[in-house]
Amino acid sequence: MIIKNPQFEISAVKKEQYPKNGLPEIVLVGKSNVGKSSFINTMINRKKLARTSSEPGKTRQLNFYNMDNIFYFVDLPGYGYSKMSKQEQAKVGEFIEYYLANRKEICLIIFLVDIRHKPTSNDFLMYDYVIRSGLPCIIIANKSDKIAITKVEEATKHIQNQLNPIGDIPTLPFSSERKIYSDNVWKIIEKYI
Repeated sequence: MIIKNPQFEISAVKKEQYPKNGLPEIVLVGKSNVGKSSFINTMINRKKLARTSSEPGKTRQLNFYNMDNIFYFVDLPGYGYSKMSKQEQAKVGEFIEYYLANRKEICLIIFLVDIRHKPTSNDFLMYDYVIRSGLPCIIIANKSDKIAITKVEEATKHIQNQLNPIGDIPTLPFSSERKIYSDNVWKIIEKYI
C-alpha cells in the first residue's frame, strides 16, 4: 500500500478527543523506545511524521495518524521506562486501558518488541492484556537491523516461542533501516482495514 498524504490528526487522552469519522484503527503497543514512531515513519516512507526520540517515555497521549482517510495508525505511550511520576503513570495507564477496552474502531493491534532481547515481564503483561481483549494482533520483532541478517529468522522464531508458543499470531521481523520487511506487514494490515 502506498500512502500519499499521511497526516498527524490529534493527540488524545479522553474519548471526546478521539476522531469521530469511524475509520479503522491500527494500534501500536510496546515498551518505551521500542520504535513505534519509527515503525510508522518506515511504513509510510516518511522521515518525520511520527516524532521519534532517543529519550524513552516521550509519548504521553494517544497519537492518531490519518492515513489518506483509509485508516489510522494510533501510537500508544510506551510502558516500562519513564521519568513520569507514579501518579502520571497511573493516569496514562487508565486512558490506555479505557481506549483498548472501549474503542470499536480498533481492527488490529501491532505489538512491538525488540528482537535483540527476551520479552520483559511488562511485555508479557501487555501481551496477556492484548490477548484477553480478543482483538486481532500481530507481533513485530523490531530493530532487526541490529543483528546479523542470517540470525533474523531464528531470533523472530525465538520471540514467537516465548510470547506465543502455539503460533497462532503472526510474528514478523521489522527494521526501519532495512525496509525489506514492510511489504509483509502491509499484507496483514490490508486484510484488517
